[in-house]
Amino acid sequence: MKKPEGVIWCDKKRPFLGLPWSFTRYYLYDDKLVIDTGLLSRKEEEIRLYRIMDVSLKRGLGQRIVKIGTIHCCSGDKTAPEFELKHIKNSREVKNKLSDMIESERLKRHVGMREYLDGDDCEVMNDR
Repeated sequence: MKKPEGVIWCDKKRPFLGLPWSFTRYYLYDDKLVIDTGLLSRKEEEIRLYRIMDVSLKRGLGQRIVKIGTIHCCSGDKTAPEFELKHIKNSREVKNKLSDMIESERLKRHVGMREYLDGDDCEVMNDR
């Protein structure tokens, strides 16, 4: 997969034996993550990195065998409060790179995050 200009990392969803037979593409830029899905009717979701609050990695036995994983993200983005980068290659390295870039972007934009836990509810406030 050829990287478009300005892209730091890109990959395709690999749903079958780690092979990129999918129409879902992921692009990581300096300040945003883009999830492009579809063949004839395409949808492009853009999430600013400073809005991502939590990143976790899931790797089942089958995924570990073919060396792929799924990165689950929680964000403050209204259109994509939770999303996943499904079945990607080098998932641990990508998760670490993404986490570092999120923290860097938050520091650059002077965005802090405070969480108020009240029972099961979690309210997140961004400070500028």
